[in-house]
Amino acid sequence: MNAKSSSPRRRSRWIRLLLKIAGAFVALSLLMTVIYRFVPPPVTWTMLFDPNGITKDWMSLDEMDPDMARAAIAAEDSRFCSHHGFDAVAIAQAMRHNASGGRIRGGSTISQQTAKNVFLFQGGGFLRKGLEAWFTLLIEAIWGKRRIMEVYLNVAETGIGTYGAQAGAIRYFHHGAQRLSRAEAARLAAVLPLPKKREAIDPHGFTRRYGNSIAARIGIVQRDGLDSCLK
Repeated sequence: MNAKSSSPRRRSRWIRLLLKIAGAFVALSLLMTVIYRFVPPPVTWTMLFDPNGITKDWMSLDEMDPDMARAAIAAEDSRFCSHHGFDAVAIAQAMRHNASGGRIRGGSTISQQTAKNVFLFQGGGFLRKGLEAWFTLLIEAIWGKRRIMEVYLNVAETGIGTYGAQAGAIRYFHHGAQRLSRAEAARLAAVLPLPKKREAIDPHGFTRRYGNSIAARIGIVQRDGLDSCLK
C-alpha cells in the first residue's frame, strides 16, 4: 500500500474518532442536564478548586424568600424571564461600554452564569464560551427558568469558600435565606459579581451603594412582573 492510498484512510479514521468524541460529549452533556433537572448538583469545578474549602447548604426556591430571586434579577439580569438564555441588548450595551474604557462590564445572563458555574470552569476564553453557550441552550430547554434560578441561587459564590444564598445568609446574617429582608437579599446580590472582594455585612463604598440600588429595584421587579416566570 502506498502513501497516497493510506492518507485518505488515516483522515477517515480521524474523522470517525472526532465524530465519536463529539457524540459522546453530546450524550454525556444531555444526561447530566437531565439529571440536574431533578437532583442538586453535588459540587462544581469552582468549588473543587477553591483553596478556602466549601460551605454550602441547598435550599429549594419554594423555601427561599422570593426577594432573593428578585434581587438576583435586579442585579444581574433584568430580562431573565423574557430572554431565551442570551440577552442581545445587554451584550451590545456591555460591548459599547467596554469599548469606551473603564471598568469591564459583562453581558452574561443568569442562565449563562448558571451553565458556567454548574458544568464548566472559570476563564478559558473562546472554548469555554462556546461550551457555555451549548449548556445554556440545554438548561433553557430542559430545566426552564424556575429551575435555572433555583440552581443559580444554590451554586453561586456568595463569599470566600461560601456557595449559595442559604450559606451566604447564615454567614453574614446568622439566619436562613427563608427570612431574608429586602436589604439583606440586596446585599447578597451585590456580592455575587466579586464574592472574594465584597462583604454583605456592613458593606462600604461601592458595595453599599450598589446594594442600596438593588434594594430599590427589587420593588420594580415585583411591581412590573419581571419575576413572573418564577411563579
